[in-house]
Amino acid sequence: MKYAFVSGGSRGIGRAICLKLSQMGYHVLINYVSNEAAALETLELVGGKGELMRFDVADWEAVQEAISAWQAAHPEDYIEVLVNNAGIRRDNLLIWMEPQDWHSVVDTTLNGFYNLTRALLQPMLIHKFGRIVNVTSLSGLKGLPGQTNYSAAKGGLIAATKALAQEVARKKVTVNAVAPGFIRTDMVEGLDEAALKKDIPAARFGEPGEVAALVGFLVSPDAAYINGETISINGGLY
Repeated sequence: MKYAFVSGGSRGIGRAICLKLSQMGYHVLINYVSNEAAALETLELVGGKGELMRFDVADWEAVQEAISAWQAAHPEDYIEVLVNNAGIRRDNLLIWMEPQDWHSVVDTTLNGFYNLTRALLQPMLIHKFGRIVNVTSLSGLKGLPGQTNYSAAKGGLIAATKALAQEVARKKVTVNAVAPGFIRTDMVEGLDEAALKKDIPAARFGEPGEVAALVGFLVSPDAAYINGETISINGGLY
């Protein structure tokens, strides 16, 4: 059995990625923090090809405990696909931004990437196969006002993607990032869609399934020579 781990997999883009990977034959480990109802719904949607793993990716000890327990229960297996998708927004102008709003956003994205990747990387290197996909953002490429924390976190994730890809490529482990623009999820609730669509050449928000399809390609054998890349999926918005 092939295993894939998706952080923040209970809703939105994460849920769509879980569904795509299950359709590709993976047993999906669906990570979430608090919304158990949504996580259970995602588990039902993958049709029994998954299991729930509840912990905060920003918590080093919680990650180590959960991953170690899983590995102890599956001594003959390893998680060959890791999708670092977990992220939160706490938008505000920097002059008004509270420390907690800075740290929570950066910790979830960057510490979450480190904690999970550090825990799952060695088995990939030993088996000489692995796929790591980091879900970043348009905000990490161009910066968006009111999102200095989010832009810093996602921009840092892009830089980490480029560096790690060079460390592990010889072991046939690829590390890539996808950078969605405005995707129709609860992460964009409260935004003025009508106004924003005027600036998007495709004249619409994207769908989670479109991002999931890109992730599915990057973890497939066809993408074996793509490494260290950040692929935008934003309807032409630059």
